[in-house]
Amino acid sequence: MTFSLGIVGAGQFSGQFAALFHAHPGVRDVYVTDALPERAERLVAAKGLAGTFPSYSAMLESPLVDAVAVFTRRWTHGPLVMQGLNAGKHVYSAAPMAVTAEEVAAIVATVRATGLTYMMGETSHYHPATVHARARNAEGAFGRLFYAEGDHVQDMDPDFRDAHRCSGGEDGRATAGHPPLLYPTHSVGGVLGAWRTHAVSVSAIGVRDDRDDGVLDRSAGMFDDDMSNVTALFEVAGGGSFRTNEFRRVGYPAHLRASRFRFFGTEASMEQLATVALWQDRGGVEDITELLEPKRSPAPDDPSLAALAPEPRAAFTSGSAPVHDRSRLPREFDRLANGHEGSHHFLVDDFVTAVTRRALPPVNAWVAARYTLPGIVAHESARQGGARLDIPDFGDAPA
Repeated sequence: MTFSLGIVGAGQFSGQFAALFHAHPGVRDVYVTDALPERAERLVAAKGLAGTFPSYSAMLESPLVDAVAVFTRRWTHGPLVMQGLNAGKHVYSAAPMAVTAEEVAAIVATVRATGLTYMMGETSHYHPATVHARARNAEGAFGRLFYAEGDHVQDMDPDFRDAHRCSGGEDGRATAGHPPLLYPTHSVGGVLGAWRTHAVSVSAIGVRDDRDDGVLDRSAGMFDDDMSNVTALFEVAGGGSFRTNEFRRVGYPAHLRASRFRFFGTEASMEQLATVALWQDRGGVEDITELLEPKRSPAPDDPSLAALAPEPRAAFTSGSAPVHDRSRLPREFDRLANGHEGSHHFLVDDFVTAVTRRALPPVNAWVAARYTLPGIVAHESARQGGARLDIPDFGDAPA
């Protein structure tokens, strides 16, 4: 069985995924729509895709499209996903799932009612550290996990300005100040993707931005928020806690590793920094850096990446790490660019497999809610000066 896919949004991020969806043997045709029609036309021409639609509405009305993949600006994901589901389409959405608790609840309820496939494309679920910690946790190597840490440390100045200018045009500055905790999935997803629990409460503290450049500024931005760096401490079901950092003004080499993770159990622990990763137990310390290190291919100056701004290119050129099991991926992916620490190939294959086999993808609506809602509630906690707030939960996905 194959299906046809409509890509919504033809910006810097979607081009790499368009190539993967187009190459996957489970996808028949790939179409594109964008608010800027010429951008959709360029992507179709560059990747040899099936064609364009003049609007998202036209795409959803067409019998030619069975599923949609949403690659638009972060705060638009929730409404666009709901439109797709209500039109009877399977939906892949870039992270985050949504930016309000109401949007998250609506997506979960609609997926439950319709039985359609929904997957959030959270890269940290496939991060080498998460993959390794998930496997070691499944075999009991940590003993009882009781604490973890997840960081998404990405400075706004080099990493976000060009991207927001590309997406927002003249409005790029107003949209660049997206609250860090409303995009929490790179840190939360890496922790919960290995631990297999969920957050039940949170207290968060934010640092108000003092750059005075009109980006993280309540008077200039569209989000009424001026926090650049936020730390959240979560309580988890069954006992224990984890801490996340979402930092946007920080002196750190994010081009080497923007997300990193630490796990502590009663029998062993694992720690990852920018350039080193260690497994530790009572017997000693094992350097596992090479096991978790993606092998880069192609090079950042490869002509296929010419459309990307220079700073984000590294996220699209990292290959798989030794810990990744590529045996179930289609061979068509072997020579195609990967990205975000080897996650892109697995993201696309898991969604296509879920649709064609009518199965739940790993980051289904219920898992996506557990990766997204903690940040939404933590954002409110930070706005309330660190008040401890409960986090709603929708339970596990139905069997």
